[in-house]
Amino acid sequence: MLKMLKKFFDFCSEKNRNKFYLSVFLSVVDALFGALKIPAAFFAITAVLSKEINAKDFIIVIAFMLVSTVGKMVVNRFSQMIQTEAGYDTCCLKRIEIGEHLRYLPMGYFNETSLGHITSVTTNTLEQMSDIAVRAIMLVLQGSITTCVIAVGMFVFDWRIGIISLICIGIFMLVNTVTNKKIAKVADEKIAADREMVGVILEFIQGIAEIRNYNIFAQNSSRVAGSVERKKNADITAETTAIPAVGFQMLICKISGVLIAAASLYFFFTGTMELNYLITMLMASFMVFEALDSAGIYTALLKVIGRGVDLANEILSIEQMDVNGEDIKPDNRDIHLEHVSFAYENRKIIDDVTLDIKEKTTTAIVGSSGGGKTTITSLIARFWDVDEGEVTLGGRNVKDYSFDSLMENFSFVFQRVYLFEDTIANNIRFGRPEASMDEVIAAAKKACCHDFIMSLPEGYDTVVAEGGSTLSGGEKQRIAIARAIMKDAPIIILDEATANVDPENEKELTEAIENLTKEKTIIMIAHRLKTVRHADQIVVIDKGRIVQKGTHEDLMREEGIYKNFVSGRKKAVSWKIA
Repeated sequence: MLKMLKKFFDFCSEKNRNKFYLSVFLSVVDALFGALKIPAAFFAITAVLSKEINAKDFIIVIAFMLVSTVGKMVVNRFSQMIQTEAGYDTCCLKRIEIGEHLRYLPMGYFNETSLGHITSVTTNTLEQMSDIAVRAIMLVLQGSITTCVIAVGMFVFDWRIGIISLICIGIFMLVNTVTNKKIAKVADEKIAADREMVGVILEFIQGIAEIRNYNIFAQNSSRVAGSVERKKNADITAETTAIPAVGFQMLICKISGVLIAAASLYFFFTGTMELNYLITMLMASFMVFEALDSAGIYTALLKVIGRGVDLANEILSIEQMDVNGEDIKPDNRDIHLEHVSFAYENRKIIDDVTLDIKEKTTTAIVGSSGGGKTTITSLIARFWDVDEGEVTLGGRNVKDYSFDSLMENFSFVFQRVYLFEDTIANNIRFGRPEASMDEVIAAAKKACCHDFIMSLPEGYDTVVAEGGSTLSGGEKQRIAIARAIMKDAPIIILDEATANVDPENEKELTEAIENLTKEKTIIMIAHRLKTVRHADQIVVIDKGRIVQKGTHEDLMREEGIYKNFVSGRKKAVSWKIA
């Protein structure tokens, strides 16, 4: 238990940890105030038995009771306030810390780690930590401290009863340790089921269009139902494992109270304990394990809490890319890859690539799917770090740059555009948050999206659904281009930006891209011939290697993948339905 408590306190920030330490100290004070009821009862019983009740005895008893009741009430209220504040603040800061940590992780992490896992940790797990966990931990601590204080106080009245109390506490702790080990096994199953359920539901929601398109509701619904069923069974297993364990701990507490009462009666009847001490010990036998009994109920949660801390720390322990470089403003934006190789999960994706991309030129990267086109652009922008070789920008290794200063040089327009659940104006402003409304409108006009934005119910103040699902693909693309225009970075990376655009939007999108790419360094990944044929250089990638490089005219004069690519496209265009 102490190990778990230390793990939780280490998990907290220093400010909140100090608040919890203060709360622990207040728990001791609270226990002392509670223990004052025993001497109050002792004085009252002694006075009654002596039949010599006087004003002084009456005042002493009332004073003890008043100090005990008022002191406990005030301390307990203040303690709960700082516990609650520290708990919510801890989880708030952890969510922010995880978000900042994810920002500088290699993109490969997000490929191998389910969205459900990250979502489950940052929502369900931390929500439990901020509410149930803090309450459980402090009740366990407070109950343990109260019991120990009362047990130690018993030594003042009778050392024999004090020893019996400590032995009973030791037995309780032993039983608690054994039951917690049993509970730990089902705690992992409960958390794993929770993570799986969140992931499956998110996947179902995100893929709802494909599910509806292919009419595969049955198997996908059964998969969601199965994950919910497993979550239900894991919760039931956790409860059915914890309830008997907690019940046994409560039984130990009750039996311990009976033992203290029985021992006190024995000592009285053998003439080694006076009647006033007997009555006081009988009262104390009901009090000493009362708080520990309540604490025992929550000890079952400690392993779940500990696992939650581990899950959050697992994310935070993933090694970040070294982003603490210099804030560099390069003299030029020439890009150079020198013998670059990169592997993912022991599979080599880029193999000994050397490439020059001059400033303010257009480079088109073509090749079959899975050949490594997107990976090359990711290495240039340092979404991943190369395994071998180096990537330079303006003559400096991209690793020399601080991540933020490196990102100032790049704007991206991807095939799949993500818009945030916010106004259209703010989605455009992500390129430059401080931009004025006039600047937002100017960028939208260059991106050829001003007209359709103005046709929306609230214009630029229209809130789009998460992911931009309320807009068409072409509309989302043009807003993404407006965002990139707003950022005004010198290097533009276009990853299949026009691949899935309908003919009605293609003209506006092409014009928007032309406005975006004026006087810029352009790196484009594309399958359309008319998109790449005017590039300053075309790079053909096959199985992670550059197999051809040159202008359209150069590559058309030699046999190879590019010429076959062009011929295949021309045949496809000439096809007609008879």
